[in-house]
Formats: sequence, C-alpha cells, structure tokens
Amino acid sequence: VQGAESGCHTEKERQIVLNCCRLLTRILPYIFEDPDWRGFFWSTVPGAGRGGGDEDDENARPLAESLLLAVTDLLFCPDFTVQSHRRSTVDTAEDIHSIDSCEYIWEAGVGFAHSPQPNYIHDLNRTELLKLLLTCFSEAMYLPPSSDSSNTNPWVQFFCSTENRHALPLFTSLLNVVCAYDPVGYGIPYNHLLFSDYREPLVEEAAQVLIVTLDYDNSTSSSPTVDGTTTGTAMDDVDPPGPDNLFVNYLSRIHREEDFQFILKGVARLLSNPLVQTYLPNSAKKIQFHQELLVLFWKLCDFNKKFLFFVLKSSDVLDILVPILYFLNDARADQSRVGLMHIGVFILLLLSGERNFGVRLNKPYSVRVPMDIPVFTGTHADLLIIVFHKIITSGHQRLQPLFDCLLTIIVNVSPYLKSLSMVAANKLLHLLEAFSTTWFLFSAVQNHHLVFFLLEVFNNIIQYQFDGNSNLVYAVIRKRNVFHQLANLPTDSQSIQKGLQRKKKTPEPISRTNSQDGVSMEGSRPAAPAEPGTLKTSLVATPGIDKLTEKSQVSEDGTMRSLEPEASQLSPEGNPPTALSDGEPWSGEASHSRRDRRRLSSASSIGQWTPTPEWVMSWKSKLPLQTIMRLLQVLVPQVEKICIDKGLTDESEILKFLQHGTLVGLLPVPHPILIRKYQANSGTAMWFRTYMWGVIYLRNVDPPIWYDTDVKLFEIQRV
Repeated sequence: VQGAESGCHTEKERQIVLNCCRLLTRILPYIFEDPDWRGFFWSTVPGAGRGGGDEDDENARPLAESLLLAVTDLLFCPDFTVQSHRRSTVDTAEDIHSIDSCEYIWEAGVGFAHSPQPNYIHDLNRTELLKLLLTCFSEAMYLPPSSDSSNTNPWVQFFCSTENRHALPLFTSLLNVVCAYDPVGYGIPYNHLLFSDYREPLVEEAAQVLIVTLDYDNSTSSSPTVDGTTTGTAMDDVDPPGPDNLFVNYLSRIHREEDFQFILKGVARLLSNPLVQTYLPNSAKKIQFHQELLVLFWKLCDFNKKFLFFVLKSSDVLDILVPILYFLNDARADQSRVGLMHIGVFILLLLSGERNFGVRLNKPYSVRVPMDIPVFTGTHADLLIIVFHKIITSGHQRLQPLFDCLLTIIVNVSPYLKSLSMVAANKLLHLLEAFSTTWFLFSAVQNHHLVFFLLEVFNNIIQYQFDGNSNLVYAVIRKRNVFHQLANLPTDSQSIQKGLQRKKKTPEPISRTNSQDGVSMEGSRPAAPAEPGTLKTSLVATPGIDKLTEKSQVSEDGTMRSLEPEASQLSPEGNPPTALSDGEPWSGEASHSRRDRRRLSSASSIGQWTPTPEWVMSWKSKLPLQTIMRLLQVLVPQVEKICIDKGLTDESEILKFLQHGTLVGLLPVPHPILIRKYQANSGTAMWFRTYMWGVIYLRNVDPPIWYDTDVKLFEIQRV
C-alpha cells in the first residue's frame, strides 16, 4: 500500500514492492487453506484508519480491498510498470494518483491505437503483480464445488467493480497484450533459444487473470448487455443495466469491426501456433497456454453475441476450427487432457447452433497440418467428421459422455453440407454400424440416442443436400443391410438376452476392424496416452445433452424459432430423459470411490436396469427410417440393373449415375430442420470454473504456487 501511495520512484522502493509481491504470492494459499483465516482479509486492521485514530476504524477498508487497489495502482505506475510520459527528474515525477491510466494502456488494440515501446523490465514487474492478483483470486480453489453458482468470488467481485478506477484500462491492457502477442516474432529460426522472451510469461499471466475475472454465470443474469444489444447510445448518461462485473460488461460491449478482427486474428494466431510446422525441429517457439485461450474464446462468444456473428460471418472461423480439431485429435487417448476435449467440443457445439457455421464448413480443406487421421481430399466438414470418428473409435473410455455432443454437432451442420468425401461418408456409416449392434443398443438405457442422431444426419443430407452427396448415397446403398437390420430389430426377451451375451465376448467398446482407416497423414504422430504419473485435476460432471441444448426449428426463410420447452423435455424419441444422461459412469469421476466406480461401470447403473421388450418397442417404433427406406427402394434396383447390364465392378460409373439421378417427388415430405442450440446453464458454469482453476493450478506447479496445498474445488490425481 505504501508503494502505491508513494509511486515507487526509487529503485529501492521498487525492490521492496516486488519482494512483498513474491512473499504474498507464496503465503496467501496457506492462509486460504485454513478455514479459520477465511475472514481475515475482509476485516480491518485496528488503527489502519486514515487518521490513525480509533474513531476512524469504521470507515477503514478491509485488507483485501486495500491490497487489490494497491496492486491495480501499481500496474499503472510510471517507470515501474508503464513508460513515463514525462522526461522526468525525481522532482517532477508524475503523481501516480493523478494520472489518467487510460493513456497508459499496455498495448495497442481494442480502444487504444498507440503501441508503447516494449520494455522488458516493465513486463517482468507486471508479471509479478498479475501473479499476485491471480493468487488473491484463487481463494475459490479452497471451496468445494457447489451447484449454487451465485456464490461469486469476493476478490473478483471487488476487483471488477466501480471501486477499481483502473478497471477499463486494465481490462483493455490484458485483452490487448494477449491478442497482440506473436510468439514467432521476427521469424528467425531458434530465436527463442537465444533471447529470453519476456512477453510470454506476461501474456500467460494476463490470459489467466482475464479468464478468472470473466468467471460469471450467464444463465442467472437476464441482462440485455450480455447479448451485446444495448438500448441507447454510449453518449447517454444512464449506464445500460449490465452485469455488475465491469470486465464482463466491457467484454459484452465491444462492437467495432476492427476490434473484433484484432481479437479473432490474435486468438487464431495463438491457437494455430502449436500446429506451425517448420522444417527445422524445435526452431519455432511453441506456446503452452492454448487451454486458457479456448476458455477466453468461449467467454467472448458466450457474452458477446455480436462477436459470435462476426466470427461466423467469414471463413475466418475455420482458423479457430482447425486448431480445435487438431487438439481434440491429439488429446483423444490422453486421460490427463479430458478437460481440453470437453472445452473443444463445447465451443464447436456453440458454433454449430448457427447456420453460418455449417455453410462455412463447405470450404475445401487444403492446409496440411500433420494429423493422425486418414488422408482425404475434401472440405472442412470432412475433416470434422473424420476427427470425430477417430475420437469415438479410438479415444479412451472417459470420453463416452461426449458422444452425444459430437453427434449433435454433426446433426446441426448436416443440412448445410454440400458434398461429403467418400472417406467421411464411410466414417459416418461405420459409426452407425457400430452403434446399431444389438449389444450396444441393449446395454445402456441411452445408447439408442446415438442411432437417432445419425439417422437424423442422413435424413438431413438426403432431404436437403441430395444433389452433391452421391458419395454418401452410394455408401448408404452399399451398407443398406445396416438399415434393414435396424428396421427389423428383434424386440422379444430372448433376442435381447442373446444380444447382451454377445457383449461379454467383445469387451472392445467399438470394433475398429471393418473401418478402412487407410494411411495416416505424413509427418503425424499417433495420439499418445498420458505418461504415467502425469498430474491431472478432476472435473465435475457435465449436464446431459438435453440440458445443454434447446431445440430450435429453422423456418423457410432461414430464421430459427425456439420450440416450446414441453417438447424439448423429451429426448429425441419421446422418452423422458433418464437419470443417466449425465454421462455416468464416466464424468463424475471425482465423486465415486473406487468400489462405486466398479459397480457403476457395469452395463447398467440405475439399480439393476434391464432392457425389456416394451422399452425396445417404445423407441424402435420412432426410428426415422422412412426417407432412407424410400431412397433404397428407388435406387437399389436401378444400381443393380446397371451393374448387371454393364458387368460393372467399377464404382465410378455408379457414382456418375447417382450424381445425375434425382429423387424429386419420390421422397416423403421434407421434415423441418431441427437445430439443438447450446443454452447457458449453471451446470456448465460450474464445470468451467473447476476446469479453468484446474488448468491454472497445473500450469503453476514449477515454481509452485498452490501445489501441495489442500485445494477443495477439485482433486489432484496422477494418471
């Protein structure tokens, strides 16, 4: 506090402030760990009133508040953390309390055009102060996860309130420092080995502080500004009623195209960094904070709808999509990266709720990022389907709760996919084949949902995009017996039992044989499991897909209208959603002891659930097979005739025939397009909180900040 009062004009004062910073960063976690000390920072120190007398104690600030205000003042302290604007001798040094910190924003970008001279000493000092801020905010780690997401973090609440006179310049500085960072620098190979990069630790710290300040439950607030649409202009005296959290408020009110462009380009550049391939190994610097960036991107899209529409307006969204697919594919076998898999899928689910995303996926995929997937020629939609297939067939078992989400994303984009490649078409049919085996359908109460999703994908493409999709139609014809088997699924008890017996022989979750995987891309490494002993943090369970999304119907003119909640209470085929939709037994991994987990991972987990003929009938009768059966009825005889007449074994002739064929007037009336849009809810808000703090905890193990203290928000586990 004294340093902030005096403005730290001497080297000695600056050193004292930095030492205090480091000591507090080291000690605070131990204070937070002890519940008896919890109120300590929110009490006042006797005699700390302005006049030093007892009568002043009433209006003295609690310790937490004076600490936070001192840190924010010091973050805009001339010659300590920002460039002084005066050629000053000590006598005329700027007064830290009278400066307008908006003129001292750390980096050009949103709302600020001037890029200050880089000064590595300032960067180091800012990093120390931000680390202390983050440690203050980390009290949240010492409270167990609660379903009541309204319990805001008092440190963050005060820091992001109007009490902090630097809130706007600080928010802008953090955002700009992150989005303007270019780790490749001047592009000299091995540059990062020769020069220490003082910016990177600052950018990392800034990203972490930023996502913690934006930890705000969107589902409880119905404020207009979170949508980015405020009434009135910026010139009005009345502030629009926004969230009290100023950081969330500012984020939701960014609206200039050039600001959106700056943010999107910056995030895309940083996310693509780990994918940058050079001919010289290790010659380019690889950043490690992609998870924080994904949380930041999520918050931007969730709190600022105008930003979301901007992202989807051009094919720039693909610069976000490709890195996410790369991370998903790379992490699919690694148990310590389940959180990364979830956030990647959540972002794609959010994007897939908008028509433009499906349209953008039709752009040809020409970037050749080495990925451990089959080589294909096609569009970004093909890439997405092939990666999702890989996750489902060769990811680890903890990813099962995500299958619903992955298929929902494909359903959401399917009405807009102009032409799938043969590789992607075969992958979709392979998934249907795997999910429609009797043992899979009968072994868990919600498994049949996956078949409904896939049938919906085929129906959307056949009804709305038949013309360009001869590859998919051909694949459907070739695998027609899968559809016939579904239509004739046995429903008597004996067959159900027989289907379940088969499971005991094949413990493999999904057979990987009969999927012709082909050669993987050149230069790719197979997705590896975590090294034994890798630290990971537990996550809370995510809500089931029926709670994560709400259904909207797309009208003729392309607008969407939300369907009444009564209808969406039912799962795809009209059964009430079951307790299992939470993805038990996989997602709530922290809450079950080992014994429970063993019991849960048996096929049935609600009491002793067993499939009955009535249950099978209840959803079998609703399988949407009419469109596909009609297509097979019309096309199969024609294709067979061509083969017999011309003695054909060559598929190119058949594909040519299918390309020119038409089913106009032969198919049932097209069904309305249903989109399942992500909707904010407190379950995901809590998931994001535990995930975000878990990431921050693990990124600060060396040197340790919280390591080995008794955190309550998650469990630390070793793989």
